[in-house]
This record gives sequence, C-alpha cells and structure tokens, in this order.
Amino acid sequence: MSDATSGEPGFGVYVHWPFCASKCPYCDFNSHVRHKGWDEPRFLAAFRREIAHMAALAPGRTVSSIFFGGGTPSLMLPETVAGILDAIGGSWEVDDAVEVTLEANPTSVEADRFRGYRAAGINRVSLGVQSLHDEALKQLGRLHTAEEALKALGVATATFERVSFDLIYARPDQTPDAWRDELARALALGTDHLSLYQLTIEEGTPYWGLHRDGKLKTPDEATARALWDLTQETCEAAGLPAYEISNHARPGQESRHNLVYWRYGEYAGVGPGAHGRLIVNGARRELSTERNPELWASAVEADGAGLVMNEPLSLESQADEFLVMGLRLTEGIDLARFHRLCGRRISDRRIDDLVMDGMVERVGRDRLRVTPEGFPVLDAVVADLAS
Repeated sequence: MSDATSGEPGFGVYVHWPFCASKCPYCDFNSHVRHKGWDEPRFLAAFRREIAHMAALAPGRTVSSIFFGGGTPSLMLPETVAGILDAIGGSWEVDDAVEVTLEANPTSVEADRFRGYRAAGINRVSLGVQSLHDEALKQLGRLHTAEEALKALGVATATFERVSFDLIYARPDQTPDAWRDELARALALGTDHLSLYQLTIEEGTPYWGLHRDGKLKTPDEATARALWDLTQETCEAAGLPAYEISNHARPGQESRHNLVYWRYGEYAGVGPGAHGRLIVNGARRELSTERNPELWASAVEADGAGLVMNEPLSLESQADEFLVMGLRLTEGIDLARFHRLCGRRISDRRIDDLVMDGMVERVGRDRLRVTPEGFPVLDAVVADLAS
C-alpha cells in the first residue's frame, strides 16, 4: 500500500470530469462549458468502458488512490460517481485503505449531494476556494463569494474526514501583509491540508492576453519571492509544512494520489483529456485521451477508449520526468532508483556544484533533495541535474 511515509508510489486512477459552470480566465485545464447540459448516462457508460480498457492494459494492480479532477467533478450526480467507482472496483483490486478524492467548487456544494458522494465512496474532498476575499474572487472569475466558500467548507468538514482546499496567491496588487492575513485566516479554519499556488499566466488563457497587453500586472520577482517565503514560514509554524512545492499538510495527511505522480508511480487516466503512465509488458508508456468530451465519448463507443496517444517512453524521457516530479517533493529522490530507471547516474560533480551553491543537499548515500533556497528556482535546478 502507498502512504505518505512508506515512500512507495502505489497505483492510482485519475478520472477527468470535463465540464464546468464557467471557465476561469487563468485556467488552462481541459474544461468545457455546456449551457444546455450533457448526457450524463452516456458519459458514465463511456467511463465504464474506458476503465475496462485501461485495466486490460495494466491488469493485476491494486488501486491505492482514486482522484476525480476536472473541470468540476462536483457537478456529477452521486450516482455517476458510484457507477465509476463500481467500474474501478470491478476492474482492479482496491486497497481497503484507498484514498478517494473529489474536487469540488463551493458553488456546487450541497449537503445532500455531499452525503451522496460519501455514500458512493468518496472519503476526501478538495475545495477550489482560491481566495477568502470577494474582490479577488471576482477578479479570478470565480462564481462564489467568500461566505459561500466558508459555508461549503463547513459542509465538507462535517461530511468527510479529510478535507483540503486551494488558494491562489501572487495575485495582481497582492501585498505580503494582505497575504499574511489571508493565510492566517485559512490556517485557522483547521483543515489538515492546503494547496497554495502562485498565480501563473498560462498561454492561451484570457489572462495571457491581458498580461501581454499590460492590462494585468502580477507581483514583481522580489514581491513574489517574499510571498513564497512568507507562505513557507507561516505554514511551517502552523504545523502544515510543505511536502511538495505547492502543497502543505500535517504529517500523515499528504495527498496520497498526488504522491503517486510525484514518486513516479503508475496511474491510469480516464475521461476526456486525461493522461496516464502505465507499465505494459515491462515498458513504461505515455497515454492521453481526446480532449473534446463529445468526441471522446464517440471514440470510446467505437473503440473502447478515447486514446490519442499510447507510446513507449524513452529512457531519457523517463529520467527527465522522474527528476521533474520527484524533486518537487521535500523528501527528494532516490538516486539508486533513478539509475535503475534510466541506466545512468547523475554526475557527482554536478550534484556537488549545486550542493556548494546551497540549492540541493544529500541525504545519506542515495537520496537527494532540493533545499528551501533551491525551491524558488526549481526549474533551473532540475535542468542542471538533467543535462
């Protein structure tokens, strides 16, 4: 079984629900608005069929985590969630202590619906709060208010044992003092896990065009660094240290599903635009599905899966992915596993140079992790080690 302390990745199933009530201007995820709704029984049937296809590619696994992401999975009926979980349980063994997470937006949180999700098998919820200030929520294109977010959080904590929520910082005009106050309020709410993301401007989003045209100004580099440092210090002092670059938890409350990714485990991705990494006949393969929901459903109906990519990963690609994912974790990476995975070793000279610069540190003989000073420049550290 995978857990936060074993160091084993486990096997995960990611379920992508592609629909949203509206599209946020900063979002580059595969999400779609359908004002006339969607044919939910059709999509449930397609999920069932694609799950069976993935299980045929990777049989005999034991599922340690399931994650419903999106989009807005809390727009699904509880009966749909139950049907998908039944399909997973009928295709693979499921660990008795499986973590089953569902992402939810505060606008779609209803007590009855949440009780339905719990009855279906959800045992962890991640709420997309994003801010505790109404003005910032409007700027981010969110449909809920801060009051609605707090009410939704109350419903979630009364229904599920494990609850996390997201906040976005380094927003336009945000100061360290304002973020300190907002973060203190968030920590006082008492959840055991927080996902705290610096706002990034992704190409192709409305924010990209506004930023390019000078109509959206994000904090400068020095302010962004101050916000980052403040985040780490405040959460550490509150007992929720970072275990990954953007995720904070009390020990033992880490997201087991995300640890599957970061520890470079296997996972099946089902649904429109889902990605997976499966070992098939001894070779790790990269899989992804059609992004358009209706085209995906048609492909599944015709072929059993909506795959648009199913290719073996080269050893070099595996090495790069292992570094990119594993060095996000404060626990770092196992250098011996890196060698087993790709057949080469990271240069000791390159590691020693980064150690001298204070960017990484060795832990025992075979473990390497990024230092607090290295995390703000993680991309550069990874590129140096990978070259």
